[in-house]
Amino acid sequence: MYGVGILKGMAVTFRHFVDTYLDDIHWLSRGGRYYNDDALQVRQGLNGRGVKTVFYPEEKLPVPERFRFVPFLVTEEPPAGQQWGHDWCTSCGICAKVCPPQCIWIERGKKPNGRPKPEPEKFFIDIDICMNCGLCAEFCPFDAIKMDHDYELASYDRTTAHIHDKERLSKPISYWREIAPQKAEAEAAARDFAKAAKKKPRGKRGEETAQDQAERIAEAKARQLIYRGALY
Repeated sequence: MYGVGILKGMAVTFRHFVDTYLDDIHWLSRGGRYYNDDALQVRQGLNGRGVKTVFYPEEKLPVPERFRFVPFLVTEEPPAGQQWGHDWCTSCGICAKVCPPQCIWIERGKKPNGRPKPEPEKFFIDIDICMNCGLCAEFCPFDAIKMDHDYELASYDRTTAHIHDKERLSKPISYWREIAPQKAEAEAAARDFAKAAKKKPRGKRGEETAQDQAERIAEAKARQLIYRGALY
């Protein structure tokens, strides 16, 4: 009959309208539905009822581990009383060479005698030019560049806020382990395997040394993490 489809659609809309208020009453005793992390997970799931809207910025969807935004520089954990730790970056310049939009500028440090020092004195990334491709992090031979998860970088002043310097780009390795735990674990396993391979002693033919066993375990762990898709 003419108009039945419209009535069915309005019935679905009205049901969701009623479920929204019933869901509010259900979550009222648990701190309220709005701005509640537990309720947000239920609403975004298959069993969610009522409104599906995420009330940004009070509510935010969890960022996937593989999400990539503006790069940052990895440093060691800062010692007590200091703001930054030792840089992993050696200012080799590979990241600047492979960057498609050429948004990276590096100035290598110098020793007192004028010879180059394997660490950056200055490091700049123009985030308005950066295309967040991740090639700099992929080609870095020292794992010194990672892709950040911080996407709330809007501002009114481009000259001071959108050109990130070394101080703003530097973050400790603990931050990377926090935002990407699986990938950080896989990379650590791969580094441990590479170190074990360099220090491997030469035993007798057909005899497995303790170092061989440790290397085999490290290789198996690295392969398992890579197979799970944590590294790529």
